[in-house]
Amino acid sequence: MTAHVLVAEDDPHHAEILRRYLEAEGHRASVVHDGRAALEHVRRERPDLLLLDVMMPRLDGLDVCRIVRRESALPVLMLTARSGEDDLLLGLDLGADDYVTKPYSPRELMARVRTLLRRTGQETLLRFGLVLVDPQRHTVTVAGEPVDCTPAEFAILVAVARHPGRVFSRAQLLEHAGGHDRESTDRAVDTHVMNLRRKIEPNPRRPSHLLTVYGVGYKLIA
Repeated sequence: MTAHVLVAEDDPHHAEILRRYLEAEGHRASVVHDGRAALEHVRRERPDLLLLDVMMPRLDGLDVCRIVRRESALPVLMLTARSGEDDLLLGLDLGADDYVTKPYSPRELMARVRTLLRRTGQETLLRFGLVLVDPQRHTVTVAGEPVDCTPAEFAILVAVARHPGRVFSRAQLLEHAGGHDRESTDRAVDTHVMNLRRKIEPNPRRPSHLLTVYGVGYKLIA
């Protein structure tokens, strides 16, 4: 998963929408519905990002933000129905890294999440099994040992690792590898996948991560 994101939102419907969008982006999402539960989760699980609603029971989002910022550098993106400039500035003064007012577009919010994770360095590492992929440093390790990948292989691996469980067609993987691959054919994708399996799978003949979806393409199982 790209990052562990905690959603602190008292509206179950909105919380579920955010959870689905985050998981579609490849993140691991946890959900709580009140401020005290948010604080307990932050202290116990140490997530990579907090999506924090201002209006919550037991402890409001502003108090949560104040306490979180006193205890850690956890990135905080605040969500609120309050659109006044004073409220926005108060949230930022308390240490929030970004601020989105309701109603908001979930797609726009996901763009804010990506930007914030990149800025705080939380979106750099992709993990599955014993494999660790660093898109920024262009490195792959398996059980701590470095593995050499061609640029096309690396582009395909990053694409599937960012979206575990999602099925990619060969054409979609070609788009990711296109800038690095002069052989833009389905056979080229199959070759790259075969080479990747030899490098990252415990048993390349019986892959446990990079799987074939017959008649469609490939998917990665984390």
